[in-house]
Amino acid sequence: MRSELFSKDNLEKESDQPGLRLQNSKLLKAELNGDFMARQGSMVAYQGQVQFEALGSGGIGKFLKQKLTGEGVPLMRVRGQGDVFLAERAADIHLIDLEQGDALSINGANVLAFDSTLQYDVRMTSGGAGMMSNAGLFNCVFTGYGRIAVTTKGTPVVLSVDQPTYVDPQAAICWSANLQTGFHRAEQLGLGTLIGRTTGERFTMSFAGQGFVVVQPSEETTHGLAGAAHGQQQSGGILGNLLGN
Repeated sequence: MRSELFSKDNLEKESDQPGLRLQNSKLLKAELNGDFMARQGSMVAYQGQVQFEALGSGGIGKFLKQKLTGEGVPLMRVRGQGDVFLAERAADIHLIDLEQGDALSINGANVLAFDSTLQYDVRMTSGGAGMMSNAGLFNCVFTGYGRIAVTTKGTPVVLSVDQPTYVDPQAAICWSANLQTGFHRAEQLGLGTLIGRTTGERFTMSFAGQGFVVVQPSEETTHGLAGAAHGQQQSGGILGNLLGN
């Protein structure tokens, strides 16, 4: 049988080292010899002896925070030996390696998988910036040593924050957790109206300090990120009421 489908680019990629790696730009391969954490529903294929255990939002403490804040990552623990392939609606996938002392603030909706050596918590975004971010009033902060796979819609830009930086909150994916964030109505920055017409930019996040912010070329609908569509709609409605939307 012959087809360009069977070209080398599409064949399964092999490696001698276990862990998370890219099969291609939209497909994550986990060469499993132990366990790792993944977003519920993200598995598209697997080979070998693999078990999946639903964990809600990663423990009772985080589960309670999810219920209160509308934020969290609906997780499953993947364990065993074999190969597991993960994806999230054909979104682009990027790998980030965290080392001891690093802290990454990230949208729960953009977390695909991460090493079980990493820890995360649900925290309020400083300066109220989370009020209009994809994460709502709260965001997930990852610390520890290990690899995390995040998703974006399209190829992102990584902005170095060495001067005042402003980002559409619906396009902000993740940023250095040490950055100072702020929340601004568009009219405070002169973006509210243009010759009597609205610009469509109602809210803006600001970043200050030393670090980076990852911005995707797509604007997500504002909502909480507990994972289930119903929960997302509910938290989005709550935020909309809070902000007069």
